[in-house]
Amino acid sequence: MDVPLWLALLVVGYLGVKLARPPWWLVAVVLLGGYLLADSFLSPAIETAIK
Repeated sequence: MDVPLWLALLVVGYLGVKLARPPWWLVAVVLLGGYLLADSFLSPAIETAIK
């Protein structure tokens, strides 16, 4: 089953806010930053570091 990235980000953001209660602006910055980094030239380096 293929889940769109935007849907996965919404679910993770919603659960993170409900469970940890961080400020909304912090959640938005982290999610937007992660989304932008995943589509940047740094993505191969990030993928290698995660593995």
